[in-house]
Amino acid sequence: MKLKYIFAAGVMALLASCNESRFLDIKPQGTLNDDLLASADGVELLVTSAYAGLKGPNREMHWVPMTNWTYGEVRSDNAYKGGGGVNDGDFCTLLETFKIDATWSNADEKWFQLYCCLQRCNSALRVMNTLDENSLSILKSRKAEMKVIRAHFFFELVRLFKQVPYFDENVENDDYKYIPNNQYTREELLGKIAQEFLDAADDLPDTQSQVGRITKNIAYAYAAKAILYQAYQQDDNNQVVAIDKQLLAEVVTLCDKVGAQGKTYDLLNDFQKLDQLEYENGVESVFAVQYSMDDETDGAGNINWSNLLNAPKGPYGGDGFFLPSQNLINAYKVDTYGLPLFDTFNADDYGIYEGSELTNVDATVDPRLDFVTGRPGITWKTYTVEPCKANWVRNSGEYGFNCTKRFYISPESDEMFQGWPWGASHLNWQIIRYADVLLWKAEALIEIGETSGLEEARKIINRIRLRAKNSPYVKDFKDSDQNAANYLIGEYPSEGWNQELARKALRWERRMEFAMEGDRFFDLVRWGVAAETMNSYIGVEQNKRVYYRGARFVRGRDEYLPIPNAQYNFSEGNYVQNPGYGKFN
Repeated sequence: MKLKYIFAAGVMALLASCNESRFLDIKPQGTLNDDLLASADGVELLVTSAYAGLKGPNREMHWVPMTNWTYGEVRSDNAYKGGGGVNDGDFCTLLETFKIDATWSNADEKWFQLYCCLQRCNSALRVMNTLDENSLSILKSRKAEMKVIRAHFFFELVRLFKQVPYFDENVENDDYKYIPNNQYTREELLGKIAQEFLDAADDLPDTQSQVGRITKNIAYAYAAKAILYQAYQQDDNNQVVAIDKQLLAEVVTLCDKVGAQGKTYDLLNDFQKLDQLEYENGVESVFAVQYSMDDETDGAGNINWSNLLNAPKGPYGGDGFFLPSQNLINAYKVDTYGLPLFDTFNADDYGIYEGSELTNVDATVDPRLDFVTGRPGITWKTYTVEPCKANWVRNSGEYGFNCTKRFYISPESDEMFQGWPWGASHLNWQIIRYADVLLWKAEALIEIGETSGLEEARKIINRIRLRAKNSPYVKDFKDSDQNAANYLIGEYPSEGWNQELARKALRWERRMEFAMEGDRFFDLVRWGVAAETMNSYIGVEQNKRVYYRGARFVRGRDEYLPIPNAQYNFSEGNYVQNPGYGKFN
């Protein structure tokens, strides 16, 4: 049975609100009382509330998305904000062009919401700490589940803000404001988060009866991710100064544990199945937010509100935010061997829409181009009424003509909600999929640098590429016997394979495989290449997109969001600001 977020009206106060101090203290309201909460049934209500936090503390998640489409993609070289124009959600344009400061309200809202969500875990743990296994036979497992979800939110906070206050359920509510945000370094925070995952793994089962509940595999996978980030050590100005090979060896070990714990993982045999409901909890899904419809809640149900501004127009009737950049589309071009054009991919634009057709489409391209992006005239999923069209983009003059094809089911499906919220379904959001685990292992092996490890990494990267190669290609809309583009994807040969090439290949593969999934900007920061990548990108884009003129990524500042003024005031001056943002106002 899929773990669904079904909430009765009598417990909505438990799930919804944060107190006026801008830190969550879930205190039972209304019909809920201490006797109910201090019971097995009460614990399950609190645990369900914490799981619900994975999709956000409320439905108003469009501009504070748990999917990180703004923070991880629009802030990178992968995506434009989109929508009706630069003034439509203009505060997001400020993020896209690196013009935010500590007064940027969205940073405060993101900080607030993440702490709201992790405090749900603390509320559950406080109650469970008063019980024993005679009261709840699965007490250890439930505690471990809460620790994993709490660590997930802390991980998000660290990669967004770097310096954050860290605490557990034993800290009194009145003491929150006295916890400094620089008590631990970034590396120390990531170490604590990783240890929380590892400790939880000891008490988690290999499998759960409800799909979506935390398991040992999830804890090991997330520990690998946290330790991978920790291994790239940064100085006080956010610059990578060392890579810890001992930590990378731990990443390799943990990645190998994933799949040895009661469930066999693999890549889906078709990349496009990642957006099909029947495969959402399949062999590639490691940790996913479980969305639902027709679940006795209002409207469409517990769907992915984070992405609901992003459905294109056309058959979805959507708002058309979150569009692929031309740079991303160009990055899918390949050479005659089907390998990336690392240095020349952006020399000219692939797929220019002129008049009523695409031009400059003779180049060979990785087939994932048309799995990930929607281009005018190209077949859209299994929709037979029309191909993707230029007018599906609301403001093509500012953003071009291309749409994001991922994360939506095909519009003719009877599983799609009709009307607002546009394009909604109960398609899960994958926090970790098995392709992640494979490429984390490959990355660790490459940075360790041993010959045998480099060869294993090559095979892993080729395994990812072979899945794309063997997936059914997108067909021409008018002639189903023809491919929609000149698709070609090849394997990296062993000849000439060294650490430098392997590093390039790995980083390129992560971009091609996970484009628009919310991780791109965080990858650039982890690798220490954000400034050079983004300023090179902006240098070209400012000649195509007027609103990029004057934009600049400032090294030592823009790797992280500013600590919000409101949070500094809440702390009564105990927080310190991230470098480059100046003094609090």
